[in-house]
Amino acid sequence: MNKFQHIGIIIKPRDERLREVLASLLPFLQNKGLQLYFDESVQTNGFDEKPILSRTALAEQSEAIIVIGGDGTLLHAARTVVEYNVPLIGVNIGRLGFLVDVSPDEINTQLNAMLDGHYYLEERTLLQGSVHRQSKVLTESLALNDVVLHIRDAVRMIEFETRINGKLVHLQRADGIVVSTPTGSTAYSLSGGGPILHPDLDATVLVPICPHTLSNRPIVVSGDSKIEIQLMPHSRTRAQVAFDGQANFNVEPEDIITIERHPQKLNLIHPETYDYYHILRKKLRWSEQP
Repeated sequence: MNKFQHIGIIIKPRDERLREVLASLLPFLQNKGLQLYFDESVQTNGFDEKPILSRTALAEQSEAIIVIGGDGTLLHAARTVVEYNVPLIGVNIGRLGFLVDVSPDEINTQLNAMLDGHYYLEERTLLQGSVHRQSKVLTESLALNDVVLHIRDAVRMIEFETRINGKLVHLQRADGIVVSTPTGSTAYSLSGGGPILHPDLDATVLVPICPHTLSNRPIVVSGDSKIEIQLMPHSRTRAQVAFDGQANFNVEPEDIITIERHPQKLNLIHPETYDYYHILRKKLRWSEQP
């Protein structure tokens, strides 16, 4: 594996824990003689590092980007840099951390080895979603975890139909539906009773949220499927579609949400010892004695 010389830095906005992490990370990177580029998020935390670049310029200049925060920080970074094919390294200051797997106390060991070319490179699938109203595209976004149709405020079910590759799958009354990548199968999808999908699988899982009919169960479909979710004309519940729980858009009856696999995959850099099943055991506490 190649060593990296040009490194971008993206951090979680407005988090006091970053001061201690950056106080050790930046001197470490500078002592390695690396050229560093800083995202505008650095300024929101009161740091005065240079050069500050736009997210686009950062992705264009960097050979790899270190994302410091939790999974949410990496999700946001992934959607904005995936088009540039620049790999991401996650440093975890969050809670669960399925995607950001380097802890601050491993900077001098694991991160050092990764920057010297000793790492495991993994590809992750993203979804691209769009909302259509009367044949017009109202919004488009990407999602590394999931695209979710959900109720907005009132405690009332949404009525919608789901089609896969043009074929009707079901009509549902539910609080919504989660359409998830394998990466997102350990997030909201899992909370809704969906299966865990290994990241190498070319698949998408659809998980209803609190369906009225108990026979409506999660379904796993091919990753190249085109999924269409349409709100029924008589559905009166105010609803919203969310991309990775971060980009949100209000939808109305008869709107169609189209979801497909994004053609570009995200590259994640892990330590050489990365083991997906170890991550599951650790994060989901499968190793604990009953």
